[in-house]
Amino acid sequence: MRRALTIAGSDSGGGAGIQADLKTFAALGVYGMSAITSITAQNTIGIQGVYDLPAEFVGLQIESVVTDIGVDAVKTGMLSKAEIIAVVRAKVLEHHLPNLVVDPIMVAKSGAPLLREEAREALLELLIPLAKVITPNLAEAEALTGFKIWDLASMKEAARAIHRMGAQNVVVKGGHLAGESIDVLYDGHTFREYTAPRIETKNTHGTGCTFASAIAAGLAKGQGVPEAVGRAKEYITLALRHGASLSVGQGHGPIHHFAHLYGEAKLET
Repeated sequence: MRRALTIAGSDSGGGAGIQADLKTFAALGVYGMSAITSITAQNTIGIQGVYDLPAEFVGLQIESVVTDIGVDAVKTGMLSKAEIIAVVRAKVLEHHLPNLVVDPIMVAKSGAPLLREEAREALLELLIPLAKVITPNLAEAEALTGFKIWDLASMKEAARAIHRMGAQNVVVKGGHLAGESIDVLYDGHTFREYTAPRIETKNTHGTGCTFASAIAAGLAKGQGVPEAVGRAKEYITLALRHGASLSVGQGHGPIHHFAHLYGEAKLET
């Protein structure tokens, strides 16, 4: 079985973070492992507290996994502070870890900051240049590039700008634009567009984590980047469509990571 490592924060509510990542890996037939960067007290309503683990302990978790089990793809999520980003970079380089998918998480859906202001420079300089794929949403792409994104053309311009930062492939997610849900993949030469019907639901917690993890799972299984992104788009769309069947929490509930395994009949009961 292929192996994927998530380096991210823990969501006690189970909808995002390493919990979403590990559910995604399992659903897509990849053996999932984790290196936890931060522990959050979190539910569907918001984040009530954050505790960052020491950077050296994050590195120790990565070392333990890599030296015994091995890794076919890595996905990063909440990295919180510059010291953690530096350790992740060091371990990726030391062990030549393949297929790095960077989800540049900066702010939670509730608005809580998940990346310290001083850590943004470290993300730009230390991690983005190592990324096989980076998956910013519109707000994250705006923060990285410094300009406003309002349509497909500006999404493509942002993808070009982020590619110049060193990432091999950039996926700018357009889920917050009106109309169809469209994501743009740019490899430095060619643009590819991935569209899906917009699903009106409040159960969207963990979509970014899940999408990036699905891409990492595809890469771990030997898929090329365009195929991995396309399959991840299909997976997240189905998970969003059936998120309402979970009825979890009072706020932004989670998506349904195992929708394609449960089957339509069971999802409707």
